[in-house]
Amino acid sequence: MMSKLWDDLKDNMKDWSVTAVEKAEEMSKIAVAKTEEMTRISKVKFEIHQLHREMNKVFEDLGKLAFEHTKNEHMASFSGNKDFFKLVNKIEDLKIKIEMKEKDINEIKEKFDEPDIEEDSIPRVESDNLDIEESSERHDNQILKN
Repeated sequence: MMSKLWDDLKDNMKDWSVTAVEKAEEMSKIAVAKTEEMTRISKVKFEIHQLHREMNKVFEDLGKLAFEHTKNEHMASFSGNKDFFKLVNKIEDLKIKIEMKEKDINEIKEKFDEPDIEEDSIPRVESDNLDIEESSERHDNQILKN
């Protein structure tokens, strides 16, 4: 009787260990996928952060131009002012690039089948001495087509 109990216990232990290993492998795969997803999303969020910084710089340039023009010309009409419209168009282009990057984040989430990622779990980039990186050709080409 004791030996039957012992055999049953050994069989159960084998089943539990196989199940535990399978569960651990599954959890490991999920963790790897989640890490890759978070890395990709963080990279795109960093690119969005850089685009926002670039846009803020353009807004600053636009403000300086408006101030100088209004002060020197004693008027606030910008019709025919190429510099003014160049800056306005640059801001519009940056807005489009940001929207496209946000779509990229949604595509990453869909690819990993995790549409409800917690925004707070993604690290935010807060630094004033980052170099502005040109965005990808794909986004530039998309803007040129529009």
